[in-house]
Amino acid sequence: MFISVLEIFKIGIGPSSSHTMGPMLAANQFLVKAKSFLEQNRTPINEQQLHITCTLKGSLSFTGKGHATDRAVVLGLNGYTAKGLANLDIDSLMQSLWCKANVSLEHWNIHFTPEKDIIFDQGDALPQHPNGLIFDLNIGGKKALSETYFSIGGGFINTLEEIDNIVAPLKFKQTSTCPYPFDSAKSMLRMSRDSQLSIAEMKLQNEQDYYRETELHAGVDAIWQAMKTCVEAGLQAEGILPGGLKVSRRAKNIYQKLSSSPSLVNVNDWLCAYAIAVNEENAAGHMVVTAPTNGAAGVIPAVLYYFVNHENGTQQQVRDFLLVASAIGGLIKHRSSISGAEVGCQGEVGSAAAMAAAGLCAVRGGTTLEIENAAEIALEHHLGMTCDPVKGLVQIPCIERNAFGAIKAYAAASLALLGDGSHFMPLDSCIAAMKQTGLEMSNKYKETSLGGLAVTLTEC
Repeated sequence: MFISVLEIFKIGIGPSSSHTMGPMLAANQFLVKAKSFLEQNRTPINEQQLHITCTLKGSLSFTGKGHATDRAVVLGLNGYTAKGLANLDIDSLMQSLWCKANVSLEHWNIHFTPEKDIIFDQGDALPQHPNGLIFDLNIGGKKALSETYFSIGGGFINTLEEIDNIVAPLKFKQTSTCPYPFDSAKSMLRMSRDSQLSIAEMKLQNEQDYYRETELHAGVDAIWQAMKTCVEAGLQAEGILPGGLKVSRRAKNIYQKLSSSPSLVNVNDWLCAYAIAVNEENAAGHMVVTAPTNGAAGVIPAVLYYFVNHENGTQQQVRDFLLVASAIGGLIKHRSSISGAEVGCQGEVGSAAAMAAAGLCAVRGGTTLEIENAAEIALEHHLGMTCDPVKGLVQIPCIERNAFGAIKAYAAASLALLGDGSHFMPLDSCIAAMKQTGLEMSNKYKETSLGGLAVTLTEC
C-alpha cells in the first residue's frame, strides 16, 4: 500500500475537502470527459441542445450548501482547481460565474444554470458511499453522457466503476517496487525492526520510488509553508464568518491576550489559538491544507507550528514530522476512512490527532513503538465522535473541535514518550474499531446535520 505525503496533504481551499475540493475535482474531470465525448461524436451538434446537470446525493445534498458544494461544482465546471484558487478572491469570481447560463468548452457553449441545474437530491444516498455526485450531459433533452463520482474524503474521488472494483474506496499506487510497502501498523513495526530504519526513513525511501528527492522536499516544504501561512493569516484576521450563524473570529483576540502575558500561558492555550486560526480560515473558504481533511485542517498545523516556534523545530524535523504523519494517515485511510460522511468526525479530527501525535512523537526522538503508541492513544480517545455541524457549516463544533484535537495529540505524544512503547491496544485494532463504530453510527451523525448539535439549538 502506498499513498504519498503529497497526496495526503494537499493545498486547497475551504471549507471542506470532501464537499468542496472533491466535487470541484469531479466537475473538472467530467468537463474533460464531456470534451472528449463531443470531439468523438461525428453527428453535428447544435450547441443550443447541449445541457449539463449535476445531482448531489447523500451527505452532499444535506450539507452541500453550508459546505459550498454548489460553488465547487460551478468552479470545477469552469475549469478551476482548488490549488489554483488558493490565492484568488473567490467571492468576486463566484459572483460572475454564478450569473452565467453556460459552461464554455472550447468549441461549445453548454447550457448550465447553477440555481436550476445543481440538484440537491435528499432521497436515499447511493449505496457505494454517502458522498455521491451524478453529472449528466444532455443533447436535445436526452441523456448522452453520464458519470457518477464519489468524494471519499481528503479531496480524493472515485468514479462508480472505480469504487465498484476496489476493496477499499481509494486508488492506491502499486507497491511492487516500494522497499517498505507496509499496509498495517503491524507490518510497519516489523519492517522498522528488521531494517533498523525509522518510520520517516522508510517513508522517505518509499516516496523516492515515485519522486526525486529534490522534488519531494520541495513539495513537503511547500505544504509546511502553506500551513504556516494559514496559521498566521488566521491569527491576524477579524470579522464574522460567512454562512449566517454570525460566528465571530476569535483567534486574533486569543493570540493577543496570550502574547501579552506569555508567562501565564501553557501549551494548551497556544495550541488552541493556532488550531482555531486555521479553522477560521477554512470556514471563510480561504487557503488551507487537507490534513488529512479540511474539517480537521487545524490539528496538524497547530501542533507543528507550536513545535517549530516554541520548541525550535528544524526544517528537517518538519519534513520528518509530515512524513510520519502521512504514513499514519495512509494506514487509517487504507484500513478505515477519513470521511466524516462515512464514519463521523472520529475519521476526521480523530485521524488528524493520531497523525499529529505520531509526527510529534517522532521528532521528539520517539521509537517506532512509541510513535505507534502515540497514534493509537490519540485515535482511541476520539472513537465515536459524531459529525453534526450546525446549519451544515464547518464552524460549530468544528473550529473548537480542532483545538481539542491538537491538545489530545500533544498529550498522546507526551504520554507515549513517558513509556517504552509497550501497550495493550494495537493501532490496527483501534483503526478497526473506528471503522466498525462508523459503520454502526446513525447517518444522522455523519455530516448530514440531521442530529446532535445540528438540531438541538433553539433559536430565540
